[in-house]
Amino acid sequence: MVKKSFKKKIIVPTVLVFVAFVIFLNIFLLLRFSAISSYLISEKLVANTNSLILYLDNSRVNSKAAAVSMAINAEAVNAINERDRRKILQIFTPTHDLYGVNYYTITDGEGIVLARTHDPDNFGDSVINQQNVRDALDGEVMSYFEAGTVVRVSVRTGVPVYNTDGALIGVISAGVRFDTDDTVEELKELLQSEVSVFLGDTRIATTIIGDGYRQVDTKLTPRIAEVVIANKQEYTGDADILGVKHVTFYKPLLNAQEEAYAIFALGIPMDGLAAKSTQSIRDGIILGLVGLAISITLLFFIISAISKPITTLQRNMEHIANGNLGIEIDVVSEDEIGDLGVSLQKIADTLNKLHEDINVMLAELEKGNTEHFINTEIFNGDYKMLAGNISELASISTIDHLTGIPNRRSFNNRLDLEWKRALRGQSPLVIMMIDIDHFKNYNDTFGHQQGDVALKTVAGTIKRSLKRATDFTARWGGEEFVVLLPDTNSGGAMSFAENLRAEVENAVIPSDDKKAAAVTVSIGVNTQIPTQDSKLHAFISAADAALYKAKNAGRNRVTAAGE
Repeated sequence: MVKKSFKKKIIVPTVLVFVAFVIFLNIFLLLRFSAISSYLISEKLVANTNSLILYLDNSRVNSKAAAVSMAINAEAVNAINERDRRKILQIFTPTHDLYGVNYYTITDGEGIVLARTHDPDNFGDSVINQQNVRDALDGEVMSYFEAGTVVRVSVRTGVPVYNTDGALIGVISAGVRFDTDDTVEELKELLQSEVSVFLGDTRIATTIIGDGYRQVDTKLTPRIAEVVIANKQEYTGDADILGVKHVTFYKPLLNAQEEAYAIFALGIPMDGLAAKSTQSIRDGIILGLVGLAISITLLFFIISAISKPITTLQRNMEHIANGNLGIEIDVVSEDEIGDLGVSLQKIADTLNKLHEDINVMLAELEKGNTEHFINTEIFNGDYKMLAGNISELASISTIDHLTGIPNRRSFNNRLDLEWKRALRGQSPLVIMMIDIDHFKNYNDTFGHQQGDVALKTVAGTIKRSLKRATDFTARWGGEEFVVLLPDTNSGGAMSFAENLRAEVENAVIPSDDKKAAAVTVSIGVNTQIPTQDSKLHAFISAADAALYKAKNAGRNRVTAAGE
């Protein structure tokens, strides 16, 4: 069948009414200007709203990860146990950037502040009134949006700290604060919109500048305060800010008592849009009326003939734009529009496949399977590069860059999975904490580069020792590694650990210096059949305690928990 050119369909009749068509097109575009601009701003606000919610969720995750990680850090626990404020600050302060938090508050077992990383000179007061601290003193790990003694608006997580005897010695509260100029400026740059933080109905941090000053200490309008504070609901709508109309979004932050004690607000200014829209419409109407009478009849028949497949294609494109990637493109046209429909179907199919592969990859990563990534060979061009970049980002988030084995985050996912599986099946679960002996001296003597070689060698040795698909190892941090052996009894665990210790001792570390060609490890082993009353942190702490017994007993040895 001979294709009819879309150009021939439209160019020949359009030439006859060229002037009228141009005028009509101008008025049509001008009339659409205001609606499209408003639509784009609304879409931007929706995207910014989702980004803000993701930011708050990530802040909560970072707060919890920081507090939990430091609560099982042996040096940190020892410093808290000794109530050594100077050492506490030395250990905790450098980890702010590592975990993406702004501060730590460390208390003793009575809720009395031992140290604040964000206010080092302020200590000795009680923060027992903070819900996250009270929960932690009761043995629970909880995160809240909460006001504190120093920080007014933040998300914070309290985690109990136990010494090696299992006694509660204090609380670590880690937080991400939102009440600073740095926070709102960072979000403004990210979202390209004005950002404000309210404490109650009072603006305490903002990017809005008036008369050369940040507009803090200004009040929320009663209408919006009724919705957001009294009713604890999100608000989206127009608002007048310093005489400028904004499209706004207000999100209440609920504290432990389910009170809307603080608010995040986003605003996109609309100044100039109304005037431009009115002027454009006025000019478009004047120009369009001149040509409308001449062209309307001809254009009616022309557009009727050619717009049907375009309308259908546009409807299909809207489905794809709204995330319906499984759509079948139903444009039947023997011209360029038909070709465009075929191409659009290919795009939808490719995006749908990429979406499915990403979901499969994420599901596997959640299970701790760090070797499952997107098969980029089935994609072409930029899609292949995109798939590769997504896989690389997933790898960065789950694999330790230096050793090439799973990182702490992957371990946490796998531990949660295996713990629940062992609990359901009432089968034993083994955790081993492995530490390279005298690694600091090794680094100081042979250099950090040689130390990295040693870490890689030990990691490779551990990985090769795993015989089953369910066995798992990860880098715990520094020179420490962790191993999980599901469905393994204590005898099998000790045998595995002893063989691993011997394999590391006999492993040859590449080096020009013979003394640097070998290291040893100490291993703490804990075997447990989980019950409903069992605690993950206690499971880990028992292996950690066994590791320190092994080190104190002379190193290069294996010690089981409870020995």
